[in-house]
Amino acid sequence: MIGNLSLDQLRVLICIADTGSFSAAGRKLSRAQSAISQSVATLEDMQGVILFDRSGHRPALTEVGRVLVAEARAVLASAARFEAVAAGTRAGLEPELGLAIDPLVPSAPLIDSLRALHGRHPNLPISFSTEGLGGALRRLRSGDVSLAICLLLPSVPEDVIATSLFKTRLIPVVATHHPLAMLGRPITLGDLEPHIQLVLSDPVDRDGASYGVTGAAPWRFVDLGRRMDFLLAGFGWCRMPEHLVSEALGAQKLVQLDLADGLSDPEEMLTIYAAHLSGKPPGPAGQWLLEDIKQRLLSQG
Repeated sequence: MIGNLSLDQLRVLICIADTGSFSAAGRKLSRAQSAISQSVATLEDMQGVILFDRSGHRPALTEVGRVLVAEARAVLASAARFEAVAAGTRAGLEPELGLAIDPLVPSAPLIDSLRALHGRHPNLPISFSTEGLGGALRRLRSGDVSLAICLLLPSVPEDVIATSLFKTRLIPVVATHHPLAMLGRPITLGDLEPHIQLVLSDPVDRDGASYGVTGAAPWRFVDLGRRMDFLLAGFGWCRMPEHLVSEALGAQKLVQLDLADGLSDPEEMLTIYAAHLSGKPPGPAGQWLLEDIKQRLLSQG
């Protein structure tokens, strides 16, 4: 029961709406028409509303009836998910899978595995967190998520178990109308220093270590999309994951900078990890997802 409501009353209401009559609903539910009529009358009496206009040959939903049928469908769907999550938990599945995904991580390698996970466990609630640099690790440590797909800079922390999944290439880019794009030769440190470098920053630990900062005038961004807006507008240059700028490079909105020897960062390839806290491995669904991601990446070479 939900207050004065029962889920059965809601099923009867929906069945009448779907079949078009009390008698058809009775046949579908294997009940006498009188039982269907009594169920509706009781529901109307308890809620103080008229759900059906019975003046015609067939009952027609009233305005409030149409609204409450939609609400009834939502309640029954929610109840079904409730039961499914409880059943999954009884079988050993985690009640919810929390994932934190670093904004620099490409989505493409993860989508097929997440689709397969949904097919395997269609009622498993999944929560996603995508925050600024460092956010995935904080989510892990706070217990909000059990698995993070993220960068771990400058190295894997001692309290984290991490599996290297793949690497993504960082390339220095600038808008095509920016002065650095017009030099026509390898870019030196002296060339870079007068210009703004657009840097992705940890929104919490703003005074923490900075990685890849070359210019003397960095502008720090928490939001990756906002940094891209300023990059395209020609405010400065930055190093970006190749998958995030390939379309803009193809459209000639951005150009890749040719950095002189000594300026190319030896860590131009960012390692993407799957990480969880030591002693707190993800549940069965999280472990299955991790293995599926690894197998798909392995098959792609």
